This record gives sequence, structure tokens and C-alpha cells, in this order.
Amino acid sequence: MRRDVSDENVNLNGKHDILNGKHDMKVSSRFFGQAIKAAGIGAALMLSVSAGYAQSGPFAGFAGSWSGNGTVSLSDGTTERIRCKADYKVNGSGLGLKQSLHCASDSYKFDLSSDVTSQGDRISGNWSEASRNIFGNLQGTAGGGQIDVFVEASGFAANLTLRTNGNKQTVQISSKGEIRGVTITMVKS
Repeated sequence: MRRDVSDENVNLNGKHDILNGKHDMKVSSRFFGQAIKAAGIGAALMLSVSAGYAQSGPFAGFAGSWSGNGTVSLSDGTTERIRCKADYKVNGSGLGLKQSLHCASDSYKFDLSSDVTSQGDRISGNWSEASRNIFGNLQGTAGGGQIDVFVEASGFAANLTLRTNGNKQTVQISSKGEIRGVTITMVKS
């Protein structure tokens, strides 16, 4: 004879009780509570695994808002102190990074944005500098808290290095254009 499972409950001794179509509320509540706890633990594990994966990608440690100071060396030989803010967004897979870096001094500013993806430790993407309306491509490497790229556009080329260690980041840019060199130290907000 086949029994309808909805008419049975398991009591604490593991025996089956048929309750004329009514559920033992204590037992059902306990099983429901255990199911909710199991679902919650499962969701927490999935989130921690995906967060751990993103943190172990080539852009680990970069995500977030940063600010700090530095210097910019211009082609006319002058050097100025600059204030900078950066924002990095790492995509869910940990293999893509969007960056915006805004720096200004009393007489100079630049507004750099980039969108890069990685394949292993190799990265490539696009960049732009809004105040001068220039844009181009970049390629390089990323991993271990460091990004090294070569950026180029029509009439402009530069090397860019970003190093992140905990909540401290350094940015170095060198070129033969109007900006000869930039050195920035930032901390995570």
C-alpha cells in the first residue's frame, strides 16, 4: 500500500505517525527552520566563494575609492603637487576593471578613465583623457597587486604602473609628451 507523504510526519524517535491528514506542527516547524538555516548557509557559502574568486583575480585589491597626493612633472621642466581621487570597479568575474583617476593642481588637471579585461595575466582595453579629448588603447600585465600597461593614442604614448598593497596604492606615469612624469600615493577611503 502506498502512503501519501503529506499525511506523515517523522517524530523524534524516527517512527512514522499518521495524523488523519493533519501535520504535527512542532515537527514541521523544526524541519522548516532547519531548511531555512541550510538555505542561508548555502547562500553564504556561494557568496563567499564568488567574493573569494573576485579577490583572487588579477585586479584583487583594487576595487573601491582611493585618494591622495603626488607630483606631476611637465615638459617645460616644472613640477607641481597634485591631489587625486580614483575609483576602481571590478566586475563580478574579477576579470574586468573600470578605472577613473582625477587629478588636479593649482594650474593643471587630468581626467583619466580606462576599461580593461584580462586573459590570464595579460590585460588590454581602452582609455581616455577627458580634459584633452584624447583616447586610445592599452595593453600590459596585471597580477599580485600590480598593473603595468603601455597606453597609446595618436601622438601620445606612456607607461603606467599601479601598485596596491593593502590600503595603500602608488601610481606612476611616464611619457615624452606634455606630462613627463606623475607619481601619486593614495589610500583607500
